[in-house]
Amino acid sequence: MRVHPWRGGRWRTAIATTAVACSAVTAGLVTGNARAGTLSGTLYRDPTTQVVRWVEANPNDARTPVIRDKIASQPQAHWLSAFNPSTVTSEVSGVVNAANSANQIPVLSVYEIPNRDCGGASAGGAPDYTQYQQWISNFAPGIGNRTVIVILETDALALQTCLSGSDVAARDQAIAQAIQKIKNADPNAKVYLDGGHSAWNSATEQGSRLKAAGVQYADGFFTNVSNFQPLSNEAAYGRSIISYLQSQGISGKHQIIDTSRNGGAVGAQGDWCGDDNTDHRIGAYPTLDTGDQNVDGYLWVKPPGEADGCSYPAGNFVPDLAYSLANGAPNPPSSPGPTPTPTPTPPTGGRTCTAIYQTMSSWQGGFQGQISVTAGTSAINGWRLTLSLPAGVSISQLWNGTLTTSGSTATITNLSWNGTLAPGAAAQVGFTATGGASSLTPTCTAS
Repeated sequence: MRVHPWRGGRWRTAIATTAVACSAVTAGLVTGNARAGTLSGTLYRDPTTQVVRWVEANPNDARTPVIRDKIASQPQAHWLSAFNPSTVTSEVSGVVNAANSANQIPVLSVYEIPNRDCGGASAGGAPDYTQYQQWISNFAPGIGNRTVIVILETDALALQTCLSGSDVAARDQAIAQAIQKIKNADPNAKVYLDGGHSAWNSATEQGSRLKAAGVQYADGFFTNVSNFQPLSNEAAYGRSIISYLQSQGISGKHQIIDTSRNGGAVGAQGDWCGDDNTDHRIGAYPTLDTGDQNVDGYLWVKPPGEADGCSYPAGNFVPDLAYSLANGAPNPPSSPGPTPTPTPTPPTGGRTCTAIYQTMSSWQGGFQGQISVTAGTSAINGWRLTLSLPAGVSISQLWNGTLTTSGSTATITNLSWNGTLAPGAAAQVGFTATGGASSLTPTCTAS
């Protein structure tokens, strides 16, 4: 079970040292289309997130259209919070390979630091720093050699109230080593360190902590993860941190801002839990086109609708929370209205489809596969895949389709939202399976 941090200030004393600048973001939408920062491309939308699975399992729930169109449709970070040194390489490569196949950029949130969350709602992490470095050594090979965004250890630098001086030094050294291991494995990786948020530590204090933890080796820092501070406040705070770092001889660093829950009421000092707060809303939709030369991306690091740990277990998806965050918020820029639910129609002659299978990754005793379904020269209103599973192979998890099995035959049918395909259009089905990876030959039937 993944857990997520609560981000932001049970014991905090806010020290305001930054001037609030005027923001080009209103009601969660970025105005203008000028990109800035150092990143470009499309962020990866993982089809296996808790919110996507909930939407697929609850098509008739009254909350589903809002949650589907405004949250499940958006790219969010993949959290790595379970201490799993033996399987982390395959977990990461599975996500990264799926993103690469879609020519998209994944966001990986590493949350493994020892004494995580000072023993709070999201306690856990590696048992010690030796085992932490082993986990990082196993994580790094999984990211491949293309662009990935790594959010490295939320709260590890902003929250240090439970640490002694020697503990702080050990943590700083571990983070600096982690950055270099990740960069050595993939020079294209973009690594960002914990910058807290604008209502927590002063920019000077946070900047000094970033310097001590090796931000000179990283691409910059992230702020506002799981908190509710307005975008204008965060951007101004980030500029002040960047200015401090430049005064220390560290230049070229940029900011990432978490906008997953900052589109509503301003977060107050000590306001860290969104489990019962109906004033919060999703903020700017995830994008790398920020229009701000200091900000590489507005990301949804904290997945909206996943609990903070005060009223519900940390990391659990709670539909009421998701609906509260999304209800009344603007639609995504690329989605001017609700997503229509296609209605299947009886089969019509001439409708055809093809299916191509690809092994995405494999590990000892299992593998991840993907099937691309492509419509023929006529539009189709539904599709069905049939494939024979080799001896010892069993599909354990499927996304973007409905699975039934009978003996060694697996049948996969479309969901309500991906059955209708225009001529030549494609949809993808992914799955994980136990057994040895092998070449599968699915057949496709259209309706």
